[in-house]
Amino acid sequence: MVSEDVNRVESEMQLIVDGKRLDGRAFDELRPIKIKVGVLKRADGSCYLEMGRNKVVAAVYGPREVHPRHLQDPVQAVVRYRYNMAPFSVEERKRPGPDRRSVEISKVSREAIEAVVMKELFPRSGIDVFVEVLQADAGSRTACLNAASVALVDAGVPMRGMISSVAVAKVDDVLVLDPMKEEDNYGQADIPFAFFIRNDKIESIALLQMDGRVSTDEFKQALEMAKKGAMEIYKMQKEAIKAKYVVEQEEEVDESG
Repeated sequence: MVSEDVNRVESEMQLIVDGKRLDGRAFDELRPIKIKVGVLKRADGSCYLEMGRNKVVAAVYGPREVHPRHLQDPVQAVVRYRYNMAPFSVEERKRPGPDRRSVEISKVSREAIEAVVMKELFPRSGIDVFVEVLQADAGSRTACLNAASVALVDAGVPMRGMISSVAVAKVDDVLVLDPMKEEDNYGQADIPFAFFIRNDKIESIALLQMDGRVSTDEFKQALEMAKKGAMEIYKMQKEAIKAKYVVEQEEEVDESG
Protein backbone atom coordinates (compact mmCIF):
# COMPACT_ATOMS: atom_id res chain seq x y z
CA MET A 1 0.00 0.00 0.00
CA VAL A 2 2.81 2.39 0.91
CA SER A 3 4.72 1.64 -2.29
CA GLU A 4 1.55 2.30 -4.33
CA ASP A 5 1.16 5.70 -2.66
CA VAL A 6 4.82 6.55 -3.39
CA ASN A 7 4.48 5.52 -7.03
CA ARG A 8 1.35 7.65 -7.39
CA VAL A 9 3.10 10.70 -5.92
CA GLU A 10 6.06 10.20 -8.26
CA SER A 11 3.79 9.89 -11.29
CA GLU A 12 1.81 12.99 -10.32
CA MET A 13 4.84 15.14 -9.42
CA GLN A 14 5.51 17.70 -12.16
CA LEU A 15 9.10 18.89 -12.13
CA ILE A 16 9.02 20.95 -15.34
CA VAL A 17 6.14 23.45 -15.47
CA ASP A 18 5.67 25.74 -18.49
CA GLY A 19 9.22 24.97 -19.63
CA LYS A 20 10.72 25.98 -16.27
CA ARG A 21 12.20 24.08 -13.34
CA LEU A 22 10.41 24.40 -9.99
CA ASP A 23 13.06 26.81 -8.65
CA GLY A 24 13.01 28.93 -11.80
CA ARG A 25 16.45 27.93 -13.05
CA ALA A 26 17.29 27.26 -16.68
CA PHE A 27 17.93 23.60 -17.55
CA ASP A 28 21.72 24.21 -17.70
CA GLU A 29 21.96 26.56 -14.69
CA LEU A 30 23.79 25.78 -11.44
CA ARG A 31 22.37 26.40 -7.98
CA PRO A 32 23.94 29.31 -6.06
CA ILE A 33 27.43 28.38 -4.79
CA LYS A 34 29.37 29.90 -1.91
CA ILE A 35 32.97 28.91 -1.11
CA LYS A 36 35.12 30.03 1.83
CA VAL A 37 38.70 28.81 2.26
CA GLY A 38 40.66 28.29 5.49
CA VAL A 39 37.77 28.07 7.96
CA LEU A 40 39.42 25.60 10.38
CA LYS A 41 42.63 26.78 12.05
CA ARG A 42 43.69 23.34 13.34
CA ALA A 43 43.50 21.66 9.95
CA ASP A 44 46.30 21.94 7.38
CA GLY A 45 43.68 22.98 4.85
CA SER A 46 39.92 23.52 4.97
CA CYS A 47 36.92 24.74 3.02
CA TYR A 48 33.28 25.58 3.74
CA LEU A 49 30.99 25.25 0.73
CA GLU A 50 27.32 25.82 0.03
CA MET A 51 25.81 24.38 -3.14
CA GLY A 52 22.11 25.04 -3.20
CA ARG A 53 20.91 24.01 0.26
CA ASN A 54 23.92 21.73 0.79
CA LYS A 55 26.26 22.99 3.50
CA VAL A 56 29.51 21.05 3.83
CA VAL A 57 32.91 21.53 5.44
CA ALA A 58 36.13 19.77 4.36
CA ALA A 59 39.33 19.42 6.40
CA VAL A 60 42.68 18.08 5.19
CA TYR A 61 45.50 16.80 7.42
CA GLY A 62 48.90 15.87 6.04
CA PRO A 63 51.00 14.71 4.47
CA ARG A 64 51.82 13.11 7.84
CA GLU A 65 52.93 9.80 9.28
CA VAL A 66 50.44 6.98 8.80
CA HIS A 67 49.14 5.13 11.84
CA PRO A 68 49.02 2.20 12.23
CA ARG A 69 52.35 1.81 10.46
CA HIS A 70 51.45 -1.39 8.64
CA LEU A 71 49.17 0.75 6.44
CA GLN A 72 52.13 2.73 5.10
CA ASP A 73 53.05 2.45 1.42
CA PRO A 74 56.85 2.59 0.87
CA VAL A 75 56.56 4.24 -2.55
CA GLN A 76 53.68 6.70 -2.22
CA ALA A 77 51.28 8.48 0.12
CA VAL A 78 48.08 6.83 1.28
CA VAL A 79 44.99 8.98 0.66
CA ARG A 80 42.06 8.47 3.03
CA TYR A 81 38.70 10.16 2.45
CA ARG A 82 35.79 10.10 4.87
CA TYR A 83 32.35 11.36 3.82
CA ASN A 84 29.96 11.71 6.73
CA MET A 85 26.49 13.15 7.19
CA ALA A 86 25.82 14.81 10.52
CA PRO A 87 22.77 13.37 12.34
CA PHE A 88 21.04 16.77 12.03
CA SER A 89 21.83 17.20 8.32
CA VAL A 90 18.53 15.69 7.12
CA GLU A 91 14.89 16.19 8.06
CA GLU A 92 14.60 12.86 9.87
CA ARG A 93 17.51 12.52 12.28
CA LYS A 94 20.19 10.24 10.85
CA ARG A 95 21.76 7.54 13.01
CA PRO A 96 25.35 8.59 13.87
CA GLY A 97 28.24 6.74 12.24
CA PRO A 98 28.96 5.40 8.76
CA ASP A 99 26.34 3.53 6.74
CA ARG A 100 26.61 1.70 3.41
CA ARG A 101 25.94 4.87 1.42
CA SER A 102 28.64 6.85 3.26
CA VAL A 103 31.17 4.04 2.79
CA GLU A 104 30.41 3.85 -0.94
CA ILE A 105 30.65 7.62 -1.42
CA SER A 106 33.89 7.74 0.57
CA LYS A 107 35.41 5.07 -1.69
CA VAL A 108 34.51 6.60 -5.06
CA SER A 109 35.41 10.10 -3.84
CA ARG A 110 38.82 8.92 -2.63
CA GLU A 111 39.48 7.38 -6.04
CA ALA A 112 38.58 10.68 -7.71
CA ILE A 113 40.91 12.64 -5.41
CA GLU A 114 43.75 10.15 -5.98
CA ALA A 115 43.63 11.02 -9.68
CA VAL A 116 45.08 14.48 -8.96
CA VAL A 117 47.18 14.14 -5.78
CA MET A 118 50.91 13.62 -6.42
CA LYS A 119 51.19 10.70 -4.02
CA GLU A 120 54.62 9.64 -5.23
CA LEU A 121 56.21 12.68 -3.55
CA PHE A 122 55.33 11.46 -0.05
CA PRO A 123 56.20 7.78 0.50
CA ARG A 124 55.16 6.28 3.85
CA SER A 125 52.90 9.28 4.46
CA GLY A 126 49.17 9.76 4.73
CA ILE A 127 46.82 12.47 3.49
CA ASP A 128 43.50 12.48 5.33
CA VAL A 129 40.43 14.22 3.92
CA PHE A 130 37.40 14.56 6.18
CA VAL A 131 34.18 15.95 4.74
CA GLU A 132 31.15 16.61 6.92
CA VAL A 133 27.68 17.31 5.54
CA LEU A 134 26.08 19.84 7.89
CA GLN A 135 22.92 20.26 5.84
CA ALA A 136 22.01 17.86 3.06
CA ASP A 137 20.27 18.50 -0.22
CA ALA A 138 20.60 16.72 -3.56
CA GLY A 139 24.18 16.33 -4.80
CA SER A 140 25.96 16.26 -1.44
CA ARG A 141 28.71 13.99 -2.83
CA THR A 142 29.49 16.50 -5.59
CA ALA A 143 29.48 19.41 -3.13
CA CYS A 144 31.85 17.50 -0.83
CA LEU A 145 34.27 16.72 -3.66
CA ASN A 146 34.37 20.39 -4.64
CA ALA A 147 35.08 21.38 -1.03
CA ALA A 148 37.71 18.65 -0.61
CA SER A 149 39.59 19.77 -3.73
CA VAL A 150 39.78 23.34 -2.44
CA ALA A 151 40.85 22.15 1.03
CA LEU A 152 43.69 20.13 -0.52
CA VAL A 153 44.95 23.23 -2.30
CA ASP A 154 44.66 25.19 0.95
CA ALA A 155 46.76 22.51 2.69
CA GLY A 156 49.50 22.92 0.08
CA VAL A 157 49.21 19.32 -1.11
CA PRO A 158 50.92 19.04 -4.54
CA MET A 159 48.32 18.18 -7.17
CA ARG A 160 48.25 17.78 -10.93
CA GLY A 161 45.05 19.80 -11.14
CA MET A 162 41.68 20.31 -9.47
CA ILE A 163 38.58 18.17 -9.09
CA SER A 164 35.28 19.85 -9.97
CA SER A 165 32.07 17.89 -9.60
CA VAL A 166 28.43 18.29 -10.59
CA ALA A 167 25.46 16.05 -11.38
CA VAL A 168 22.97 15.94 -14.25
CA ALA A 169 19.45 14.54 -13.80
CA LYS A 170 16.69 13.48 -16.15
CA VAL A 171 13.29 14.80 -15.05
CA ASP A 172 10.07 14.75 -17.06
CA ASP A 173 12.17 13.51 -20.03
CA VAL A 174 14.38 16.63 -19.81
CA LEU A 175 18.05 16.78 -18.78
CA VAL A 176 18.82 19.34 -16.05
CA LEU A 177 22.11 20.42 -14.50
CA ASP A 178 22.78 20.30 -10.75
CA PRO A 179 19.44 18.82 -9.62
CA MET A 180 17.71 20.04 -6.47
CA LYS A 181 16.09 17.69 -3.95
CA GLU A 182 12.75 17.22 -5.72
CA GLU A 183 14.43 16.55 -9.06
CA ASP A 184 16.77 14.04 -7.45
CA ASN A 185 14.01 12.24 -5.53
CA TYR A 186 11.38 12.06 -8.28
CA GLY A 187 13.45 12.25 -11.46
CA GLN A 188 14.08 9.43 -13.92
CA ALA A 189 17.88 9.38 -13.66
CA ASP A 190 20.76 10.98 -11.74
CA ILE A 191 24.35 11.09 -13.06
CA PRO A 192 27.09 12.51 -10.78
CA PHE A 193 30.31 13.52 -12.59
CA ALA A 194 33.71 14.66 -11.34
CA PHE A 195 36.35 16.02 -13.70
CA PHE A 196 40.12 16.34 -13.47
CA ILE A 197 40.82 19.91 -14.64
CA ARG A 198 44.30 21.29 -15.32
CA ASN A 199 45.31 24.63 -16.80
CA ASP A 200 41.66 25.59 -17.39
CA LYS A 201 41.06 22.43 -19.42
CA ILE A 202 39.19 19.22 -18.62
CA GLU A 203 41.70 16.36 -18.81
CA SER A 204 39.55 13.38 -17.86
CA ILE A 205 36.55 12.07 -15.93
CA ALA A 206 37.55 11.22 -12.35
CA LEU A 207 34.14 9.97 -11.21
CA LEU A 208 31.04 8.78 -13.05
CA GLN A 209 28.01 7.10 -11.51
CA MET A 210 24.42 6.68 -12.65
CA ASP A 211 21.12 5.86 -11.01
CA GLY A 212 18.37 5.29 -13.58
CA ARG A 213 18.43 5.01 -17.36
CA VAL A 214 19.24 7.38 -20.21
CA SER A 215 19.78 6.83 -23.92
CA THR A 216 23.20 7.11 -25.56
CA ASP A 217 22.31 10.51 -27.01
CA GLU A 218 21.00 11.71 -23.66
CA PHE A 219 24.21 10.61 -21.96
CA LYS A 220 26.31 12.53 -24.49
CA GLN A 221 24.17 15.61 -23.85
CA ALA A 222 24.46 15.12 -20.08
CA LEU A 223 28.25 14.89 -20.37
CA GLU A 224 28.45 18.21 -22.23
CA MET A 225 26.14 19.87 -19.68
CA ALA A 226 28.27 18.52 -16.82
CA LYS A 227 31.49 19.74 -18.44
CA LYS A 228 30.06 23.25 -18.79
CA GLY A 229 28.87 23.27 -15.18
CA ALA A 230 32.16 21.86 -13.88
CA MET A 231 34.15 24.60 -15.59
CA GLU A 232 31.93 27.23 -13.93
CA ILE A 233 32.54 25.59 -10.54
CA TYR A 234 36.28 25.36 -11.27
CA LYS A 235 36.43 29.11 -11.83
CA MET A 236 34.64 29.72 -8.51
CA GLN A 237 37.02 27.36 -6.72
CA LYS A 238 40.03 29.25 -8.08
CA GLU A 239 38.55 32.64 -7.20
CA ALA A 240 37.86 31.50 -3.63
CA ILE A 241 41.45 30.29 -3.22
CA LYS A 242 42.86 33.53 -4.63
CA ALA A 243 40.55 35.59 -2.38
CA LYS A 244 41.93 33.92 0.76
CA TYR A 245 45.52 34.76 -0.06
CA VAL A 246 44.67 38.33 -1.07
CA VAL A 247 43.10 38.82 2.37
CA GLU A 248 46.12 37.27 4.10
CA GLN A 249 48.52 39.54 2.22
CA GLU A 250 46.46 42.59 3.13
CA GLU A 251 46.48 41.55 6.80
CA GLU A 252 50.27 41.10 6.72
CA VAL A 253 50.68 44.58 5.23
CA ASP A 254 48.45 46.09 7.93
CA GLU A 255 50.41 44.38 10.71
CA SER A 256 53.80 45.44 9.32
CA GLY A 257 52.55 48.98 8.79
